[in-house]
Amino acid sequence: MAADGQLSPKAAVHGTANGVFFMAIFGALWAYTGIMGLQKPAGTTRWLLAIAFLVGVGFCVSGFLLMRSARRFPGGGQKPGKRHLLKFNLIFAAEGVSIAAVIILCNAIGNLNLIPILVAVIVGLHFLPLASLFGVKLYYATGLLLGLLALFTWLFIPENLVFGGDEANAYMVIVGFGSALILWVTAFLILGIGRKIVHDVKKAPVTTT
Repeated sequence: MAADGQLSPKAAVHGTANGVFFMAIFGALWAYTGIMGLQKPAGTTRWLLAIAFLVGVGFCVSGFLLMRSARRFPGGGQKPGKRHLLKFNLIFAAEGVSIAAVIILCNAIGNLNLIPILVAVIVGLHFLPLASLFGVKLYYATGLLLGLLALFTWLFIPENLVFGGDEANAYMVIVGFGSALILWVTAFLILGIGRKIVHDVKKAPVTTT
C-alpha cells in the first residue's frame, strides 16, 4: 500500500506499487462479481472476463515497472514498525471477519442478494483507517465512494433487472462493476503518485561531498 511521511523515496515508491497491486487484484475480483451477476452463459461473458483480467494484469505490470524504476534509488527504505504492522493486520482481520459474518447472516436470513451490498460497505470502511495509517488521503475518497455506491444501489436499484434481454442480479452487476471501476481509478491515481516521486527524484540535483 502507499505510504509517505518519513519514508525514503524508494520506500514510498515501493509502497505505491504495492497499493497498485492491491487495487488491481481486488478490482478484478469485483469485476468478476459483476460479470457473474449478469447470469449469462460462459461464452457470452468470456470477453468481459478477458478484459477484467487484462486490466488487472496491466496495472500489476505498471506497478512492477514503477518499483523497478526506483531500484537504484539510495536507501533500502524503512520497514514498518511492529505497531504499524499490527494495526495493518488488525484492519484486514476485522475486514475478513466482518465479511464472513455478513455471508453467514445473509445465508441464515435467505437473502444472498445483500452480500455484495454489505461487502462493499465493509471494504469501503476498511479504507478509512488505512488512509490514516498510511497517510494517503485518496483512500478516504475510495472508501466513501464504495459506501455511497452500495447505499445508492440498495436504496434505488431493484434486486433484479433485465440486461440484454436476460434477467440479471442488479446488485452484483452494479456494485461489482462499480467497485471495480473505483478501485481501478484509485490504482491509476496511486500510480501517478508513484511516478511523480520517481520523476522528482530523478530531476533533483545530485549533491557531491
